[in-house]
Amino acid sequence: MLKLEVCCYGVDCALAAQTAGADRVELCSAPSEGGLTPSAGSLLQAREALTIPVHPLVRPRGGDFCFTESEFRQIKADIAWIRELGFPGLVVGILDVDGHIDIPRMQQIMALCDGMAVTFHRAFDLCHSPLTALQQLTDLGIARILTSGQQQSAESGLTLLKELNRQTRGPIIMAGAGVRMSNLQKFVEAGLSEVHSSASQRIASPMRYRKAGVSMSTVAETDEFSRSCVDSDMVEAMKASLALASPASVA
Repeated sequence: MLKLEVCCYGVDCALAAQTAGADRVELCSAPSEGGLTPSAGSLLQAREALTIPVHPLVRPRGGDFCFTESEFRQIKADIAWIRELGFPGLVVGILDVDGHIDIPRMQQIMALCDGMAVTFHRAFDLCHSPLTALQQLTDLGIARILTSGQQQSAESGLTLLKELNRQTRGPIIMAGAGVRMSNLQKFVEAGLSEVHSSASQRIASPMRYRKAGVSMSTVAETDEFSRSCVDSDMVEAMKASLALASPASVA
């Protein structure tokens, strides 16, 4: 059956995704940064509470994927902790100053991740040459590549996604960025076997008291009293659609 990975910014969201039928969770923090490494507490709770595979994101900061030596040491320390906790896989990616896969650093990461399934995340969408990068990641032993086809959305990047999927001899090509129920069939028709979605909705804070004029964000229009969380109905609907599209359901 075609697989659905759900991006979750917290354990409550991950539990909702699991209950709705998600195949795997990418566990992150900091949605406004595009995802950062989850906290130690979040990782511990995820290991205790979830039964489906959880792949934590390892990303020390927002912005690009060319990291300082100090940031790289942090990445390695986080990977060691995640592996010690027994997670089956993780999500990471590093580029060099010229926008190529940072091979020496990724070799170190793969050695640290021995026995774990490694997803190379959307750093791939900022790399200089995607087809060269595909071969390099294949040689490194990467399990899957999360990509929008180097476009703002995966739907816009379908042409490259199809080409990557045709050429891959190792990593699974997993479409992500703007994957939702309304365009899910396009990725199925493209021949992809995995998709990645936040499947999110805004939910209101339970707080009755609302302090006006004070924000915790530098973005003035940020709503402090709502947050993004997994939409269980959306996950369930996407899984049902993927099940209908799987070869086994046609036979």
